[in-house]
Amino acid sequence: MASLSRLTEVRTDEVKLIGPKSAEKLTDAGIRHVADLLHHVPHRYIDRTNKTPIARIPIGSEVTVIGEVMSVTTRRPRGNLVIIEAVVADDTARIKAVWFNQRFRLNQLTEGSQIALSGVVESFRGALQMKSPDVDVLGSGLEGLVTGRVVPIHSTVAKISTGTIRRAIHNALTRSRPIDDTVPVEFLASHGLMGRDEAFAAIHFPDSMDEIGPARRRLVYDELFRLELALALQKRKQMLAAAGIAHELSGDLVSRFLGGLPYKLTTAQRRVLEEIESDLGAAHPMHRLLQGEVGSGKTVVAVATLLHGLEGGWQGAIMAPTEVLAEQHYLGVGSLLAEAGLSPDPLSADSTLGMESLFAGEGPAVHLALLTSSSASVNYRQEITRSELVSDIGNGQVDLVVGTHALIQEGLQFGRLGVAVVDEQHRFGVAQRVQLKEKAESVDPDLLIMTATPIPRTLSMTLYGDLDVSVIDQMPPGRSPVHTQLLARSQENAAWKLVVDQVGEGRQAFVVCPLVEDSPNVEAASAVAEHARLSEIMSDLRVGLIHGQLPSSEKESVMGAFRAGEIDVLVSTTVIEVGIDIPNATVMVIEDADRFGLSQLHQLRGRVGRGMHPGTCLLLADPTTTEGEDRLAAMVGTTDGFILAEEDLRIRGQGTVFGTRQSGVKDLRLADILRDYDLLVAARRDAFALVGVDPALEGHPGLAEEVRAMLGEEVEWLFVS
Repeated sequence: MASLSRLTEVRTDEVKLIGPKSAEKLTDAGIRHVADLLHHVPHRYIDRTNKTPIARIPIGSEVTVIGEVMSVTTRRPRGNLVIIEAVVADDTARIKAVWFNQRFRLNQLTEGSQIALSGVVESFRGALQMKSPDVDVLGSGLEGLVTGRVVPIHSTVAKISTGTIRRAIHNALTRSRPIDDTVPVEFLASHGLMGRDEAFAAIHFPDSMDEIGPARRRLVYDELFRLELALALQKRKQMLAAAGIAHELSGDLVSRFLGGLPYKLTTAQRRVLEEIESDLGAAHPMHRLLQGEVGSGKTVVAVATLLHGLEGGWQGAIMAPTEVLAEQHYLGVGSLLAEAGLSPDPLSADSTLGMESLFAGEGPAVHLALLTSSSASVNYRQEITRSELVSDIGNGQVDLVVGTHALIQEGLQFGRLGVAVVDEQHRFGVAQRVQLKEKAESVDPDLLIMTATPIPRTLSMTLYGDLDVSVIDQMPPGRSPVHTQLLARSQENAAWKLVVDQVGEGRQAFVVCPLVEDSPNVEAASAVAEHARLSEIMSDLRVGLIHGQLPSSEKESVMGAFRAGEIDVLVSTTVIEVGIDIPNATVMVIEDADRFGLSQLHQLRGRVGRGMHPGTCLLLADPTTTEGEDRLAAMVGTTDGFILAEEDLRIRGQGTVFGTRQSGVKDLRLADILRDYDLLVAARRDAFALVGVDPALEGHPGLAEEVRAMLGEEVEWLFVS
C-alpha cells in the first residue's frame, strides 16, 4: 500500500511515458513527483457512454462531438487570413471544423487521432460545420482510456498533450494503488466521504459521471484537513511552548484612558476588548487578529491593550509597514493619550517620570516614542538622537514605541517588551513578526495583529488560521457611508468641479494615480504628470504631490502640510492607501480605477469622510475587461468591506490572493475556499479536535508525514516558533 508522503518522493521521470525532458518540463510547471501528478485532476469530462452520433445532432445546438480526424487542410484566401479546416467523422456522418488564423491547429491535429469538438453546429452548403470550436485531443481511437467510457480531459502541461498526461497518470495510478488512508475513519464517516484510494481512481477515471462529485469532495477535504492540521499544530505550539505573561488587569490605567476619551466605545469595541483582555490574563501569549473597517476604532482598542501591558511595568510596541503610517500612529496615539491626560508635556525636557509614577499618583507618565529609518521623536524630550532613543528603549525609559522595520533592526533590544501590535500584517512577512517578538528578552510578548483590509471568513480560517480572530463590525455613531460614483474619463470635469466646490467650502481632496511617472508601456495616469496638469486646471488651489519615491523627509513634509490644511488637493499614488487620517478630506478621486484591486479601492475610499462632513469617492475609468467592470460595479454597489473582500476573492481567485502571502498556501490545488466553505469548516473542526487530544500527532504518524511532505517549504511559516 502506497502512502501519499511516499509518493512525494517518487519522481515523475520514474513514470512510464514521461522521459527526462518531459519530467523537466513538468517540474518547471510544479509537478515534481507522483503525488503532484495525481493531484493534476481533469478540468472536465466527456461522457462517451451515451454519445450522440454526428448525424443526429440538431442544427444550431451547442454540443461536443467526438470522432476521428480524417483530414487537415489549410488555405490562404488573402494575405492576412489563414483558414485551417479539419474533417472529423464517426460511424454515422462527417462534420467540418474551421479555424481562422490559428496556425497551431496544424500541429495539434493529426489524421487518425480521436478528438472532441465543442461548439455550435451549423449547416454550410448542405454540410455540417463548426466555426472555431474548442478542441480536446483524446488520442488514438484504439486507446481504451477514451472509448466507450467517461473520458477525463486533463489540462496540457508545458506542451505535453492531454493524451500523454492521461496515460501517464493512468500508469502512475496503476503502480501506486492501493493508496493508504491516514484520515481517522470517524471523520470520514461523519461527513460521508469515500476512501482515498477510491477517490483518486474515480477523479481520474470514473466509471460514471456520478462518481466525480464524491471523489472531488473527498480529495478537497484532504487538502483542507492537512492545512488546518498544520494551523492547529502551530497554534498548539504557540500556546504550550512559549513563556507568556499573565497580565494583571485590575489596575486603573486603562479605565483612566477610556474615561478620559470624549466618547464611549461602541458595543463592538467593548466586545473585542473583552476578548483581548481574556487573552492578556492567561499565562500563554496572545496571538490575535483584529479586523475592522477604516474608522471603526481599532487604534483605541490597540492603545487600551498596550496600556494593560504598561500597567504591569512592561513595554509596548506598534510596528507599521510605512513611515507615513508610523508617523500617523505616533500622532494618533499621542493625541489619544493627551485626551485622556496620560501624556507628558512634550516641551518639558526634564520630564523623566518612570512607570512607578502611575502608582504613586504623580500624574501622566506614558512615554511615547517614534522610531523609523529616518527619524526619532519622543513626547518627553524636545530633541533626541537615534542612539539615545535606542538606549532609552533598552533601559525601559520608553514605555511605548511606534516604528517601522526599524524596530527589528540589529542592535535594538527592548528592556521588557510585553505587548506588540503589528498593523496591516499583510504588508509584512511572518518572519518579521517573529523578529519583533524576539526583541523581548525573557518572555514571548502578547501579539495583536491589526488590519483594515477586510479578510473573508474563508481566508481568516486559512491564511490566519493559527490566530484567534476578533472583528469590530460596528462603526462609531455619526460616521456616514462614503458616496461612490463611477465616471467615464470623458466626464472628468465633473470630478474636478466637485473638488473645487468642496475646497471652496473649506474641505480638502485626494487624487490618486496608479503610476508615479508616465510610462511608454502603460496608458494610465501618473502622479507627477497629473500634479502638473491639475495645478493648471485648478490654478487657484494649492495642489501638492506625494509618492513612494520621494525622500522620507519630503513625504513627511508634504503630509504635515496637508494635515495642517496648507494643501488643498493632494495628488498621490497608493502611498496614502492605509493609515492616513485627514478628517477635513471629503473627496477621493481615483484615476484609472480599474487598474486597482478591490481591497486597494476600498482602502483608498476610507481616506475620506472621516470627520463631521460626508465623503465622496469618484472612480474615473473606462474599464476594458470584464474583471475591471466587476470590481468597479462592486465598489459602487456596497461600502461593506467584508462583502467586497468576498467579491474580490471571487473575481481574482484564491491563487492570486494566496500569492500575496509571504509563502502562500499553494497546496490547495482542488479546493476552492468559497465553493467548499462547508468542507473548510468541517476540516478545521476535525483538525483542531484531533490536535487537542494528540498534540504532536504521535498516534497518527502517517498524517504527520503528510502535513510535512505535502505542504513542505511552501508553508514553512506555519511552523515558525
